[in-house]
Amino acid sequence: MPSTGQRLPDPALVVLVGASGSGKSTWAEQRYRREETVSSDALRGVLGSGPHDLDASDDAFSVLETVVAARVGRGLTTVVDTLGLDQERRERWLGLARAAGLPAAAVLFDVPERECRRRNAARDRPVPALVLGGQLRRVSEVAAALADEGWDLVVEYDGGEAAATATAATPRPAPEADRRSSQGLRIMLQLSRFPWGEDPAAWLREVALAADAAGFAGLALMDHLIQIPQVDRAWEPIPEPWVSLGLLAGLDTRLQLGTLVTPATFRPAGITAKAAATGRG
Repeated sequence: MPSTGQRLPDPALVVLVGASGSGKSTWAEQRYRREETVSSDALRGVLGSGPHDLDASDDAFSVLETVVAARVGRGLTTVVDTLGLDQERRERWLGLARAAGLPAAAVLFDVPERECRRRNAARDRPVPALVLGGQLRRVSEVAAALADEGWDLVVEYDGGEAAATATAATPRPAPEADRRSSQGLRIMLQLSRFPWGEDPAAWLREVALAADAAGFAGLALMDHLIQIPQVDRAWEPIPEPWVSLGLLAGLDTRLQLGTLVTPATFRPAGITAKAAATGRG
């Protein structure tokens, strides 16, 4: 089984689920940039008199939904820091991740009740004991429901560094063809020089496989009859891009392949379209 020490998918939607005092915000602060976390408490502080101003909850969640939808829609890592106990909200966030092609993980904070109450009591404005008791009971109910909701990963965190455990829900393969950084960027490798020696095909395959293993989103070639002076001498190798891309398309990689540009006057448009379609097949 994976553990909470394991890196969660990035980018991804990460929804925190747990009672007040279970350590959700601290966990997020230790693992994610502040800009990646959308916190209902922080938004209450912006829109109300402080993070525990329950009168500002409706406005805070309205803004939270807008921010989550915008970030997930752009393919950015988004950590939702709320109680996470509302199934309708969880399913809505999961739907946003599915539509954006992002993997989705739920982190369940199954911290012992005594520890949650101790942490809550130490707050400046503790959650009322009866309210906290209700949250703790709901955490137990949600734990059973998460595995059936369709999350790519469900992680259980008990509050200890070494004792953290995790269980995987029915796994779904993440949409790895669209690799993005935590900033939502897709990094492509451009090949412009070709010191391939006696075996050009082997050199191209080796470079493509290395790029795939390194996490690049794709690989691109220039489309020139001869090498350009900004890169190398005119007589140095520069392959025909569509033939080369056809070779690389036969490899078992997740790279997106293409040209930087393709001059339409070099060849008939129909032949170029057929070459591209053959490579995709």
